[in-house]
Amino acid sequence: MRAQKLYAGVTLRETRLKQGLTQKDFASKLGVSLPYLNQMENNHRPVSTTVVLALAQEFGFDVTQLSVGESERIVADMREALADPVFSDAQTPIADMQLTASNAPALARAFLELHRAYRQGQERLASLDEALGREDSAISPSPWEEVRDFFHYCDNYIDSIDRVAENHAAKSGILGPNPLGAARDWLAEKHNVQLKGENTEILRHFDPARRTLTLSAQATPASQLFQIAHQTALLEQDDLLEATLDFAKFHTPEARAICKIGLANYFAGAATLPYARFLQAAQENRHDLELLAACFNASIEQVAHRLSTLQRPGLKGVPFFFVRVDQAGTITKRHSATRLQFARFGGACPLWNVHRAFETPGQFLRQLAETPDGLQYLCLARDVSKPGGAFRAPTRRYAIGLGCEIRHASALVYADDLDITNRQAFEPIGISCRICERHNCHQRSVPPLERHLKVDPNSRGILPYGIGE
Repeated sequence: MRAQKLYAGVTLRETRLKQGLTQKDFASKLGVSLPYLNQMENNHRPVSTTVVLALAQEFGFDVTQLSVGESERIVADMREALADPVFSDAQTPIADMQLTASNAPALARAFLELHRAYRQGQERLASLDEALGREDSAISPSPWEEVRDFFHYCDNYIDSIDRVAENHAAKSGILGPNPLGAARDWLAEKHNVQLKGENTEILRHFDPARRTLTLSAQATPASQLFQIAHQTALLEQDDLLEATLDFAKFHTPEARAICKIGLANYFAGAATLPYARFLQAAQENRHDLELLAACFNASIEQVAHRLSTLQRPGLKGVPFFFVRVDQAGTITKRHSATRLQFARFGGACPLWNVHRAFETPGQFLRQLAETPDGLQYLCLARDVSKPGGAFRAPTRRYAIGLGCEIRHASALVYADDLDITNRQAFEPIGISCRICERHNCHQRSVPPLERHLKVDPNSRGILPYGIGE
């Protein structure tokens, strides 16, 4: 596979300014000419290997921060937004999107924010919403979407919270033979909080007056441990959570409140699956999700989600994507540390194996897949249905997907008997029908918005229309 060029002009410029250096002095320390540095800072040239090594040697720079992941997420989101019919007369070259994402990421995010507000306004009008008749009808992103995008652009890794959670795991004893007992004792000794179990649908309830934490007796031990760690974050790390929320600058109190829950959940996941120890176990067990779940008293979903967050600078794991969908195909959780990015609107590609997981409960499905850009992936899928705990209680049914680029396949036990060298073994998948360029997909639900259609009433193929170039 062709090596990907690294354009990191914004990062280079920020590094130079932090050091208080002129372009001339900075170029001298990097061992390049002034014009060459200027071209790299403006993303007219990729960052060379010589410059990467000089950054590490001269400034102790963590070269793992030179990542194109954020730019690719922005490009994927811009491409989907620009496929909206409102832009039908203005086709934007992919090179222009890449240039904007690399050189002006703040402008790109502002554009995405504007498009999201426009789309939300259109959806309100289409559903006969009364927003236009209310005083609070100003269109703003929904709190849930705003929080989702916050984690998305943080690479789903919050370093400060991850590290304090790792420290908590080491000193609290929750990694020992009796994690629930250790977590209960920690609450009692450090916070004078008593743990109670009740046969209730409420998963967690904290009573600050009585200093009691009530957990549902129907929840699994892994879920109970997670909820205790969540409450610990609220009790011990409130200042850190609030400082992180201040940095995020959410538009509404609702978004801030939702994100605080998300940050406490992040702490819980990082405490029950502490970074360095979990990364080592993942590498030693070749990312066998069931073994890792058993080692850490966690659920399959918790393990899969945690694998997608292992992006600590200087100690990164395999870059994974992670997604959870419901039976309708709606994406309820999503994150990608790979170049594969999920659609911001609508569901995932129906050709993806995550949709078939509901048909084979309790089993892992494997898929070798190729996206329209030619990148190849190893994809895993499994149902994670959650019983209601009583005869008439409804079962929550989800499926999770986890995958990585095929170049990392040797690190996964799931690839051992797959013929990853056979191009024909890879199934074609896409991101969203609205932006997918495949011409003859038998599962296409809507035409691609970036292509004109050719309609011939005398001829019918797989689709009732043809797709132009």
